Amino acid sequence: MTADETRTSIRVGGESGYDVIVGRGVLAELADAIGTEATKVLIVHPATLGARAAELREELSDRYQVLLAEVPDAEAGKRIEVAAFCWQVLGQADFTRTDAVVGFGGGAITDLAGFVAATWLRGVKVVQVPTTVLGMVDAAVGGKTGINTNEGKNLVGAFHAPAAVICDLDVFDTLPKNEILAGFAEIVKAGFIRYPEILDIIEADPEAATDPSTPQFRRVVELAIQMKADVVSEDFTEQGLREILNYGHTLGHAVEHAERYQWRHGAAVAVGMAFAAELGRLSGRLPDEVADRHKRVLDLLSLPTSYPAGRWNTLLATMQRDKKSRAGQLRFIVLDDLAKPTVMLAPDPSLLFAAYQEIAS
Repeated sequence: MTADETRTSIRVGGESGYDVIVGRGVLAELADAIGTEATKVLIVHPATLGARAAELREELSDRYQVLLAEVPDAEAGKRIEVAAFCWQVLGQADFTRTDAVVGFGGGAITDLAGFVAATWLRGVKVVQVPTTVLGMVDAAVGGKTGINTNEGKNLVGAFHAPAAVICDLDVFDTLPKNEILAGFAEIVKAGFIRYPEILDIIEADPEAATDPSTPQFRRVVELAIQMKADVVSEDFTEQGLREILNYGHTLGHAVEHAERYQWRHGAAVAVGMAFAAELGRLSGRLPDEVADRHKRVLDLLSLPTSYPAGRWNTLLATMQRDKKSRAGQLRFIVLDDLAKPTVMLAPDPSLLFAAYQEIAS
């Protein structure tokens, strides 16, 4: 991680290495990230960012032919019909392999834009410009792209590294507080699996930690991105270490599916982490104080830690179809201690049920 007062550059290594740029005013670097080979650029964006996307088009128009693709926001945009719409735009504009796609929006938008770029002509350049906390610290970093099907979340996708990720903190100045808090589950996850400093900062002053104008906010965002960069650099296609990023996600994705994607991803992952903490505790791996810390930190951020008691069978059925299960065996990331994640393979159904009862409401 290299930093100055206005700009931090976090390197994601590996075969297709790239930089994640964090700071204020860094959106001005978008053209440099797109590069000189491209002649056409497609900006994929939600309706809420239509005006800003139009401004971006103007800013880039002296260097590129820029098209806009307005798509539904959140999980409604992660559908094959929406991807097909984007492919149609690319085809009608004769996009070639040297042209580029820009994902401008939250995590669902960057997932979609990355998938469209990965599949058009078997892969064109994508630059991600996340505009939510979740997008910055998780979805836009790492090269995992995907769309949803009726059977589950992210079951169709590809690994496709971006050329760059531009995280301009100016976008948060007008973002409602609940939008910022929704993304903090992934920051908390980074604290529990790798950088406990994040948890210390949140516990010391949750207001400062969640205020985009403070150094504490920037620090926890950068640490969470650094965690993702560390892991992805070692394991791009999730053959080993990268699996730890699924902490809280096995149950979390099942909750999202049960709620027909009306819940925020961060809220579902918060419940998933509370469940994983109980799974670690009840299996004798995780000390009580670390398990209890999950609820304490998530409560400080007004994130949920419980789910209705009667929903277990539905959640279990969904988890068994999850892409994280292998050969029909459920896999959970649990903690042996703070910052010591490990895989729990095929836990006993009674243990899973007991852990769920601890978070059931």
